[in-house]
Amino acid sequence: MFIVVAVTGGIAAYKSVHLVRLLVKAGHEVHVVPTDDALRFVGLPTWQGVSRNAVTTSVHDDVASVRHVALGQSADLVIVAPATANSLAKMAVGIADNLVGTTLLATRAPVVVAPAMHTEMWQHPATVNNIEVLRSRGVVVVGPETGELTGGDSGAGRMSEPETIVDAALSAAGAGRDLAGLRVLVSTGGTREPIDPVRFLGNRSSGRQGVAVALAAAQRGAAVTLVAAHTDEGVLATVSGQRHIALERVSTARELEEAMHTRAALSDVIVMAAAVADYRPVEVSSHKLSKEAAGDGVRSLDLAVTPDILRALVADRANGQTIVGFAAETPQNGETLVDRGRRKAARKGVDLLAVNEVGWSQGFESEANALTIIDRAGAVLNDVSGTKRQVADALWDAIVVTRSR
Repeated sequence: MFIVVAVTGGIAAYKSVHLVRLLVKAGHEVHVVPTDDALRFVGLPTWQGVSRNAVTTSVHDDVASVRHVALGQSADLVIVAPATANSLAKMAVGIADNLVGTTLLATRAPVVVAPAMHTEMWQHPATVNNIEVLRSRGVVVVGPETGELTGGDSGAGRMSEPETIVDAALSAAGAGRDLAGLRVLVSTGGTREPIDPVRFLGNRSSGRQGVAVALAAAQRGAAVTLVAAHTDEGVLATVSGQRHIALERVSTARELEEAMHTRAALSDVIVMAAAVADYRPVEVSSHKLSKEAAGDGVRSLDLAVTPDILRALVADRANGQTIVGFAAETPQNGETLVDRGRRKAARKGVDLLAVNEVGWSQGFESEANALTIIDRAGAVLNDVSGTKRQVADALWDAIVVTRSR
């Protein structure tokens, strides 16, 4: 493939040298387009040596071949790594004041960006909005990860490793819409276990994350079935009328179990994002339980454990099927979160486990989320935070990479 690697002005540019080397070793023709600021971190001779092609930064060089648009027109794939906050902002509004900008405007090839910046910049509303705009145009966003940053800082904003970027980029280029042809089954929302005709045991899940997972899959080419338990008002409106999303409503854990097992065998990927109640009342009253009948003011409920839907899906998995679970945890710290996630991934036998920290004001009933994605071997593939759509796309990126191995 003819691949353009655009390098913008961040310290993570040094990692892109290895990225280019991986692409060249894989047999691709790679043309590096650095910005002037990028050359302050890695010099022109390095880019020319590792790419084995001439490198320029100016739209005024090689005018006869119309290089400022020819690169974009010729590209089968464009990768921007690192993608700084400034470069993402320019991409979002279409500014083309250098060769990177004109190349991006001139290309119809898949575009993959690997953001790298300090946590505050990554979480700034302007950057969050710019990422949403780019995703809506089909740009694939890889990372960023959580880890050490420059200046002794640590947090979200570290550029993904070159191997991860290459895997995601080649997947995007190979299929255009990298989930095309896949049948995907997603669960969402919180189950409700009735106590009597007016009361139930439930949880605070809004259903937003599972809906975002379903929407991301459909927009990346998959045929999706969404099995939804209780969701907040308006959440399902975003999937209403979506041609590639079939919606089924359920209420209890047993209804969800039946719906998932009925459709599992015909699914290539299953994502269990629903928040399933762990317990249900042993007996359900046919009439409203009265306070007067409580006598001393204390009433006991006998509870039974609900079915382990995820573990049963893994036990009955079809050949080649990828199964992804979610785990909501309230840990003391990040290390405890990962440790719990690893134990649960092993116990359930899933291919990937998306672990998110929840609490009184995070995870549930929120527009944002943060996930730690763990594979079956216990390795942390990514730490991602942002809007629930951003998190959903990062999860699908991890699923694509996992299925390609």
